[in-house]
Amino acid sequence: MTSILNTNNENREQTEMKSMDANRYATKKTIAQGMLDIALLTANASQLKYILQVGERHEFYKLMLILISSSIVLQVATAAVLMFLGLVNMHKGPEHRVLADRLNHISTGLIFLAMFCDVIKMNFSLTPAVHADRVDDGTVKNG
Repeated sequence: MTSILNTNNENREQTEMKSMDANRYATKKTIAQGMLDIALLTANASQLKYILQVGERHEFYKLMLILISSSIVLQVATAAVLMFLGLVNMHKGPEHRVLADRLNHISTGLIFLAMFCDVIKMNFSLTPAVHADRVDDGTVKNG
């Protein structure tokens, strides 16, 4: 009797494992990645607003402006490539598979470049944003 129950439990577990859909997992993973991309884009927009408000007083104003702008442009370009990649049907033939591979490599390169810009940007933004100017009497004046 217990062997019959064990067999039924094993069959149920195998059925549950087979019913786990790979497409559903991939969809959830893609949505989570998209949310992270939106968070990074929002953070970059916030940093761009800050650097534009501080202006030339920031020690690395031009560098930060270039890095933040480059990161945003690369993120938008990556999103466009990934949207186009989603439209490509790899099962239509070898030409479509080659196109999908190329688009995948392009998106990986764009993501790498955006991450490189963000790493460099973070290293330069940890310093004080505004120089403190010394007044003749030895006191410090901001701005």
